[in-house]
Amino acid sequence: MGDRAKFTMKDEDFICEVCGEKVTKLGYTARDHCPHCLCSKHVDINPGDRACTCHGVLKPVAIEPAKKDNFKIVYVCSKCGMTKRNIMARDDNYDKVLEIMSNTI
Repeated sequence: MGDRAKFTMKDEDFICEVCGEKVTKLGYTARDHCPHCLCSKHVDINPGDRACTCHGVLKPVAIEPAKKDNFKIVYVCSKCGMTKRNIMARDDNYDKVLEIMSNTI
């Protein structure tokens, strides 16, 4: 089973705590970050489990290649310092993606 067994599908609407934008669910997989500012919240130990008690802001610090012609957003938690990676969504703000990429060169 591997990592698939650790994935809990949670595709929910939410209000981004960083930029205040209303974020709608994706519909094709779980939404795990704001498509406007690309920030996320440190709420999961395994994707979708909502078992993490940190609740810090996951700030995007880099973009890296992923499988299937996609990219991952690299995050660092502003509260505990943990690094996480999430696959980019189709509707992510590409101006913000380019800004992050230019800061990591």
